[in-house]
Amino acid sequence: MAVALVPGSFDPPTNGHIDVIERAARHFEKVIVSVVVNPSKDPLFDAEERIGLLKDALAHLTNIEVLAHEGLTVVLAAERHADVIVRGLRAVSDLEYELQMAQMNASLQSEVDTLFIPPDPRWSFISSSLVKEVARFGRDVSELVPKGVAEALSRRFG
Repeated sequence: MAVALVPGSFDPPTNGHIDVIERAARHFEKVIVSVVVNPSKDPLFDAEERIGLLKDALAHLTNIEVLAHEGLTVVLAAERHADVIVRGLRAVSDLEYELQMAQMNASLQSEVDTLFIPPDPRWSFISSSLVKEVARFGRDVSELVPKGVAEALSRRFG
């Protein structure tokens, strides 16, 4: 069974994230979406909220599992028998960091490959940071994020 792991902070999940996960779900029998918990960061939404937002946005997919994880992604991939770590690449500016991470992961766990999937061009400019900034100033982000995420941002920023 081909298993992919899609890690990310997803704070909050954007249409770009959903697009990459949907594309992975078309090519793999199972996709594990891992909400990365970084104790040194102060996220807008806690891990359980992000898991709920992702589950809601991905409810139409039957081969998805969403969970939280703290630690090395490549270790989680090995533990969950994932063949591939899927990463979205929005622009060339993402490539250097992502390539470095992929090479480090390969040096730690050579049997786990990294696959880069670009989002649909409609979403290539979107980042969670930009979405939060726009929402914080009361602007509509409903075209950039799933409906449940837009509602959660609206509640958070009132």
